[in-house]
Amino acid sequence: MELSINTPALLFPAISLLMLAYTNRFLALASLIRNLHSKYKDHTDKESLVKQITNLRLRLRLIKLMQWFGVMSLFLCVLCMFFIYEQLDAWANILFIASLVSMLTSLFLSLSEIQISTRALEIELKDMEGLRENSSIADYFKR
Repeated sequence: MELSINTPALLFPAISLLMLAYTNRFLALASLIRNLHSKYKDHTDKESLVKQITNLRLRLRLIKLMQWFGVMSLFLCVLCMFFIYEQLDAWANILFIASLVSMLTSLFLSLSEIQISTRALEIELKDMEGLRENSSIADYFKR
């Protein structure tokens, strides 16, 4: 396959939107951490907050890696375009593949972070009264 300068340029909008979504996740997580920090200072039973802190720390690391791989994907894309311009096709192909791998890694990390945050919300929901533990989507629509 011959790589034209337009091919890596197609990734720019996708990467930009991903980075915007990742930044929004980071800001939401930062807000949660700040709220938890104030609860931690006022709360006498600090052990109950340790699981939440551990979860948020892991999610923060994942978001940092997601952003890192997203930025790396954009960087490799731009570098690929430079090599296409310089007519170094072999290097351009390698950089484009590396950019795609970097984006896939970022997406995989994003999926992992979504799974962790969903599990954390499920734990919070189980603590509330009146909710069935094993309710499914089908049960919701039946009601």
